[in-house]
Amino acid sequence: MELERSPLAFPFPEELPEIVGVELRVARARYKNWDRADLTFITLSESTAVAGVFTQSACASSEVELGREQVKSGTARALVVNAGNSNAFTGYRGREAVEQIMEQVADHLGCKVSEVFVSSTGVIGVPLPKDKAREGVAQALNAQPCSWLEAAEAICTTDTFAKAAHASAMIGGQRVNLVGIIKGSGMIAPDMATMLGYIFTDAAVEPAFLQQLLSNANRETFSCITVDGDTSTSDTVLAFATGKAGNPALTAFDDAGADAFAAALADVCRQLAQMVVRDGEGASKFITIRVSGASSDDSAHRIALSVANSPLVKTAIAGEDANWGRVVMAVGKAGEPADRDKLSIGFGGIWAARDGLPVEDYDETPVAEHLKGQEIDVTVDLGIGSGRATVWTCDLTHGYISINADYRS
Repeated sequence: MELERSPLAFPFPEELPEIVGVELRVARARYKNWDRADLTFITLSESTAVAGVFTQSACASSEVELGREQVKSGTARALVVNAGNSNAFTGYRGREAVEQIMEQVADHLGCKVSEVFVSSTGVIGVPLPKDKAREGVAQALNAQPCSWLEAAEAICTTDTFAKAAHASAMIGGQRVNLVGIIKGSGMIAPDMATMLGYIFTDAAVEPAFLQQLLSNANRETFSCITVDGDTSTSDTVLAFATGKAGNPALTAFDDAGADAFAAALADVCRQLAQMVVRDGEGASKFITIRVSGASSDDSAHRIALSVANSPLVKTAIAGEDANWGRVVMAVGKAGEPADRDKLSIGFGGIWAARDGLPVEDYDETPVAEHLKGQEIDVTVDLGIGSGRATVWTCDLTHGYISINADYRS
């Protein structure tokens, strides 16, 4: 099925910095009946630090289960990403396929098997074909290095555009660079991350601190997006720090430049997370939901997700209908503290309801005009506390049904 480029798509960055210690390659394992690169192989210099966040799904893939254990060692030498087959819910056969890839790459690089990370994305319930994986890895081991764009394209499945972001920071007078690539379009309602995302930096960062920084960034970015309310079995975000920039290694927030690096990492994560929403399957509108006045930040977050995941809210916005009653419904069903008579709802900076009542002399015209655009803002103020949160989502159109009804073909 040929997918049209999302109307919310961002162009791929024209210039992405080289990350010293990172080499990108792609190959054609042909996991599906397509003529495109679908295996990405990335080598990392020795002593590269690694951190990761993974899906909270109880039906996680073998790749995720192994990855959770591997990040504890704190070092990585390679990453292999398979597209077209998630290898989830495949039992011992799926795990054997992952271990085969890890051993094949480790033998080639002369590193520990645990330093080879594997991710897979695509159809659930089909074991990753060992023969195709072996041949794909063999091709990749002998391939010429490729561009960031080629690597970003190779990890895609139902994505309609390749996604990447970059940032830089100063650490001890030394500039360090960060580049991230990501894939994701549907099955997005993460409890940790998005579908598959990878961030690379030449900064020197101790593994434990890198993990702290990634977990912090995740809470404000990847865990604040939703497309359809469904959490993948394969969600993974990994961060790799090669240490080749020559900066004094970051170990804690007290270190010079730590705050700048943390901000740059969060910036890359935010850019990538929002691009996933912009490529939401069938999406025509990018929606920002801001909740304030909640009993706590966590409560605000859960209320924002309740609004963002409501099919009634999402279809109303798709139809450009300023039906604020659906937002009231979504707040009420969230199971969080709320007071009907203090609740306020707005669109595009214009209040439709205040303190539990429709705004007197409310004029829907400017709100309707706002909803005709591609960038939609929804504001909820509960009026009972200081908790706040922001979540990003997209509308729900017939395109989502069409894409997912034909997904396995």
